[in-house]
Amino acid sequence: MTAAVPQFLPWQLEQARAWLGNRERFAHAWLIHGLAGIGKTQFALAAAAGLLCESPKAGLACGACVACQWVALGNHPDLRRIRPDAVAALEGEEAESAESTTSTTSKKAPSKDIRVEQLRSLYTWFNTATHRGGYRVAVLYPAHALNQVSANALLKVLEEPPEHTVFLLVSDAPDRLLPTLVSRCRRLPLAVPGRAQSAEWLEQQGIQTPDLWLDAAGGAPLKALDAAQSGEAACPQWLELLARSLAATAPPDPGPTADALEKLPVSVWVDVLQRWFVDLMLATHNTAPRYYPGLSKLSQQVGCAASPRALADAARWLAQQRALADHPLNAKLLAHTAAQRIIGACARAQTQLG
Repeated sequence: MTAAVPQFLPWQLEQARAWLGNRERFAHAWLIHGLAGIGKTQFALAAAAGLLCESPKAGLACGACVACQWVALGNHPDLRRIRPDAVAALEGEEAESAESTTSTTSKKAPSKDIRVEQLRSLYTWFNTATHRGGYRVAVLYPAHALNQVSANALLKVLEEPPEHTVFLLVSDAPDRLLPTLVSRCRRLPLAVPGRAQSAEWLEQQGIQTPDLWLDAAGGAPLKALDAAQSGEAACPQWLELLARSLAATAPPDPGPTADALEKLPVSVWVDVLQRWFVDLMLATHNTAPRYYPGLSKLSQQVGCAASPRALADAARWLAQQRALADHPLNAKLLAHTAAQRIIGACARAQTQLG
């Protein structure tokens, strides 16, 4: 199968054409940000292809020139992707600019940070002429994976940007970046695509009942696609069982929920519970659920029976766990603590009503 140049998603085309059509006054660094799962990295990579293209069409890559062929094959000398080694491994590649400082026999897990060595390895690249006389483009994602040292190294580069070089930084959470780093970039927010367009695109990918998946993903189509292809249900079975048990008269045993959570990555079950707690808090105001409409009646029962303060406290606790989800000290203990805490937050209010 022939390699293809990265393409913009359908909901990105109009914005991309308007943005790339003004290259004469193009900034040297852009912060591309928006909701997770809407295609920001794909936007950045397609933009890089457009900037490197020698015969762009309305600002977009032609797909036929020498530069586009190089991009498609992943070996354009004027393009660098800077991302954590762990992200590169998930993409089936080695980090391009990550000359490892560890032994080749090291069994260490791939880094989840963008390391300072990856940025320092670009200095030689900056000081050489571009191969085709145009731009050189560095795509950095996710930008919030920069640690303090690597963020400062990037800041120094952006303070005196190399000629003919464009940085495209991608982030779900620009508020987690150094303010001084953000100030050196032009911001390019990407909006969540319209519901109808997202549902149509998911159907084209072979996804049935796209609306259920979009609800669970908060309207983010790529996140919905990943979830739909995971083999799970749009509303996890363990969550439905938890909701049913909480809607019953007696407080449930936390054991079954804890057992279910243990089998999942912490980030996955924390995200599910955070979304459900949004629905519970909406229920306290007689507002329709946002994420799990199939649990509407159960969420209404649980949410209206619960103390708003107890729900808010549990939601804050979940947010704290989400920040640490990639580095849990004890995943099993956290699963059992979460089950007890979630059930307790709802069961206490039921006891008070009784």
